[in-house]
Amino acid sequence: MSEIDPKIMVRAQAWLEGNVDENTKKAIQKLINENPTELVDSFYQDLEFGTGGLRGLMGVGTNRMNIYTVGMATQGLANYLHQCFPKQEISVAITHDSRNNNSLFAKTTADVLTANGIKVYYFREMRPTPMLSFAVRHFGCKSGVMITASHNPKEYNGYKAYWEDGAQVVAPHDKNIIAEVKKITSFDLVNWNKNDDLIEYIEADFDQIYLDQVKGLSLEPEAIQAQKDMSIVFSPIHGASGKMVPAALQTFGFENIHVVKEQAEPDGNFPTVIYPNPEEAEALSMSIELGKKVNADLILACDPDGDRYAAVVPNESGEFELLNGNQTGTLLSYYLLSKWKEAGKLDGHQFMVNTIVTTELINRIAEGFDVQCFNVLTGFKNIAAIIRDLEGKEKFIGGGEESYGYLVGDFVRDKDGVSACAMVAEVVAYYKTQGKSVFDVLAEIYHQFGFYKESLISITKKGKDGAEQIQALMMDFRQNPPKSMNGIPVEKIVDVKEGTILNVKTGEKESLGLERSNVMQFYLADGSKISARPSGTEPKIKYYFSVHAPLENVGDYRKVEGELIKRLEDLKRYFS
Repeated sequence: MSEIDPKIMVRAQAWLEGNVDENTKKAIQKLINENPTELVDSFYQDLEFGTGGLRGLMGVGTNRMNIYTVGMATQGLANYLHQCFPKQEISVAITHDSRNNNSLFAKTTADVLTANGIKVYYFREMRPTPMLSFAVRHFGCKSGVMITASHNPKEYNGYKAYWEDGAQVVAPHDKNIIAEVKKITSFDLVNWNKNDDLIEYIEADFDQIYLDQVKGLSLEPEAIQAQKDMSIVFSPIHGASGKMVPAALQTFGFENIHVVKEQAEPDGNFPTVIYPNPEEAEALSMSIELGKKVNADLILACDPDGDRYAAVVPNESGEFELLNGNQTGTLLSYYLLSKWKEAGKLDGHQFMVNTIVTTELINRIAEGFDVQCFNVLTGFKNIAAIIRDLEGKEKFIGGGEESYGYLVGDFVRDKDGVSACAMVAEVVAYYKTQGKSVFDVLAEIYHQFGFYKESLISITKKGKDGAEQIQALMMDFRQNPPKSMNGIPVEKIVDVKEGTILNVKTGEKESLGLERSNVMQFYLADGSKISARPSGTEPKIKYYFSVHAPLENVGDYRKVEGELIKRLEDLKRYFS
């Protein structure tokens, strides 16, 4: 007891003496007796309701995901909704993915909202994030809540808040909700008196309404008909997309779909993978094994909440190769713009959206089609904000981010792994009818617009000390910016937090037209770009690397790729 900071003990004691359940009290007492380090991490701060909501480890305490922190966050959201929509009927859509405690946290959210007189549209069964986004707009809700921690390890859970446009909350609502949540300093300030009469269940027939919208995205039904027997493997990685992705593929017209049975059932323990993240090759090993057995033309997988997707395709050697998010985003962007142009639908009133850490190749492709491409901060809510601001004036074609997220069309306002899987399958089918592989098409794109290659490293710094180390790293970048990396001069430094672009040669600064965020970008003399960004949802700092070179001959694809990979590895070693 004496080793524990008295301030931590005061916070823990408030729970021990407060109106919480006995199991929670026993768990806190066990931490006091057996694991004071864990007790400190559980109580040293309040779990932060950030601009996207909550995300953290599950457990007892103020710094953990549990029914009390979820209830407090929901009370703050309810209070803000009443401020924004006085004397109006307010409704909120809620669903969840397959994580442990998700139905408990979703029901807690519904109970607190109904206790505050707010109607809830509650999905009867778990569904992917894009369907929550779609439901908000479909039912005319003022807000939405998705209980998920996306692709985080099994110990995590989260709470994503959406606004009436179906997108995750942005300014000013994000900061305003945070302010209201901070006012809920105790679970005693939460109205727990639920009103089940205010819950309306969203049943399975809603699936078809969403799927009809997805089907409308298809641009080459004839190609799909010609390739309807194309072999496709899919894995939901124990998540919420196990029904919807196969249904979307079938809606498009694909008939030869193989679901990885070992990963088909929802399971919050994610027993067959280390991390339920389709960005990790390990998570796709079972999918690739099945792909070999069925001679797959395409392997697809989604993360637990079905907003991210991954694609694996056979290369020229017949080996399965995982495409990264920049490659699939490039393919989708090029395909969409090509088809829109062929249809005569590009009239100067269309646009794409890209994030500042996603490949700049997408910007080059959009320029090539004379279509404006907006660059926004990381986070799909920023893409959705552009769509909202231009709604009724300009038409959104598509856009995405390097972290395996893409959106086609605007009936959803978040990244949509379900429709993206269907569209990637269409891209593969279309080019297959022309006798081209995915890599043939990428080579053509690189030949026309430049060969861009990207990579990413994430460095994890856990707990309170880790958070402080990450902040110190970013401070050092600002106070002592590198003049060169691997002997290559730094020519330009973009500091998104300060809103400045520094020309290193001249020392001149200009203003950056973006919302402030803790991101720094370094542009080198050889065209390389490095972005440093602390994660907003995980205890990590991420470094994004981008290099490019001309591809003068499509036959030199692998040779130039090898040269670019070497440049990337050299840069990564500098930051490791």
